[in-house]
Amino acid sequence: MSIQDYLHEKAEESRHNEVIAYMMFLAGAVFTVGGIISSLSFSEAPNWVLFVPFFTGFTEGMFLELMFLVMGLGLIVVGIAAGLYYCRDRSWYMRELCKANNIESITREQALSTTATKTAAKKKK
Repeated sequence: MSIQDYLHEKAEESRHNEVIAYMMFLAGAVFTVGGIISSLSFSEAPNWVLFVPFFTGFTEGMFLELMFLVMGLGLIVVGIAAGLYYCRDRSWYMRELCKANNIESITREQALSTTATKTAAKKKK
């Protein structure tokens, strides 16, 4: 396996992981919205902390709302962090692939120029 094939595979793997990270972010957004909607539907006058509604009585609904909010916000944070990590990782692989392509094209041009020089020298003799 050449270095170019390896770099192509790693860039493709990193792109796949980046898509999974973005889907994780979307799942977190859905869970967060579900937690907010469930909290608004379980009480008539919820208390608010920043943008998160809650009510003070402990019921199964409050536990469900809390789990949706915590899991949703956690998935959002982890999804963004993983997406940025894999995007940065893929850019490194792409830079290295560009370097490998440049080196290969330079060596190919040098080989062609030396071949052309040798054939020109043979024709002069």
